[in-house]
Amino acid sequence: MSNISEIHLSDSRELFYFDDAPGKDRSAVDERGLPHVTSTSERRWDSLAGEWVVIAGHRQSRTFLPPTDQCPLCPTRDAEHRTEIPAPDYDVVVFENRFPSLSVASTGKSAADGLFDTEPGNGRCEVVCFTSDHNGAFSQLPPERVRTVLDALSNRTVALGKIPGVEYVFCFENRGEEIGVTLSHPHGQIYAYPFVPPRMERTRQALREHHDATGECLQCALLAAEQAAGARIVEKGTYFTAYVPFAARWPYEVMIVPHRHVPDLPALDEDELTELASLYPAVLRRFDGLFEQPAPYIAGWQQAPTRVDRDRWHLALQVFSIRRAPGKLKYLAGSESGAAVWINDIAPEKAAAALRGEN
Repeated sequence: MSNISEIHLSDSRELFYFDDAPGKDRSAVDERGLPHVTSTSERRWDSLAGEWVVIAGHRQSRTFLPPTDQCPLCPTRDAEHRTEIPAPDYDVVVFENRFPSLSVASTGKSAADGLFDTEPGNGRCEVVCFTSDHNGAFSQLPPERVRTVLDALSNRTVALGKIPGVEYVFCFENRGEEIGVTLSHPHGQIYAYPFVPPRMERTRQALREHHDATGECLQCALLAAEQAAGARIVEKGTYFTAYVPFAARWPYEVMIVPHRHVPDLPALDEDELTELASLYPAVLRRFDGLFEQPAPYIAGWQQAPTRVDRDRWHLALQVFSIRRAPGKLKYLAGSESGAAVWINDIAPEKAAAALRGEN
C-alpha cells in the first residue's frame, strides 16, 4: 500500500501525494495565492436521447499545450515557475482539477419544466500525475510505480464514491494530441459523475438482463468465450486476460478483464494488483509497437456504479487507439457521430494478431 500525504493548495483545493515508499518530505507550501476555483457547470437533460449533457463554459480558459518549461503538472523546482505540485519531486499525485467539468461547488442552475430540465453540475474532477518526468509514459513505468498509480485510483474511487450524489467514478487516461490532450505530461483523470454515464448505463442494463435470465454474469460469460475461442487474446495471465472484443468499435481496442468477478479496483487483492501492474503497461507497449511510434489512446476503467447493481458488475479496463494505419486516424464521421453506428476498418481477429506481434 502506498504512503499518502494530503495538503491544500493556495485556492483550498485538495492535493494528495501517493509515494512508493515512506519517508518523503511533503511539507512544501503552494505560494501562488490563487483565487478560489469557481464553476458554472450545469447538466441539461436531452429529452430525445434520454441522457444528461454537461455544459461547462468556464473551461474555455483552461491551459492548452504549454511549453515544457511552463507545464503545470511538473514539480515546483524554483520560485519563478510554481506549478500545481508544490514539492520539488513526486511519485504520484492526485489533485482537484483547477478547471473542473463537475464540482460540488457548482453555481449552475436548477430548473425542471419537462422539456428544459437543468441541474447544477455537481460532482468532482481530479487530475492524476503518474510521474514527475515530463517526458515519461505510463507504458514505461516500472511495476512498483504502476502499483502506486493503481493504489491512488482505488483510494480515490472509494473517497469520491462517498460524496453525496455521486453515482459513478470513472478513472481514465487520454494520451496523445490526436486524442485531444491539452497537457502532454503523463497524467490521467478521475470524474465523479452525479449520474451513471450512458455507456455504463447500457452495460448495467445488459448485465442485469443477462443475470435475470441466466443467473450468471455476462462479462464472465464473454471472458470464458473469448478464452475458449483464443483468436482475439492478446495477453493472458493468472488473474487477468487482455483481448480484442468480438465486436470491437475501434481499429485497435483491448479489454483487460480480471478472471475473478469483482466490481471495481478497490476489490482487487494483492496478487491481482501485482499482476495487473505488469500486464497493463505491457499491453500499452503493444499498442506503441504497432506503428513503431507512440500510440494515441484512451484507457478507461469500467467500474461498478457507486450505488446500484454492484453485485452484477464485472470490472474491466478498455484501451483503444484512434490510429488505424501509419499516418491515418479513425475519425468519427457521419455513421458514427451522426447515427451512432460504428464501422470498424480492421477485423478484430487481425487487430489481435497485430497486437501479438504476428505478421
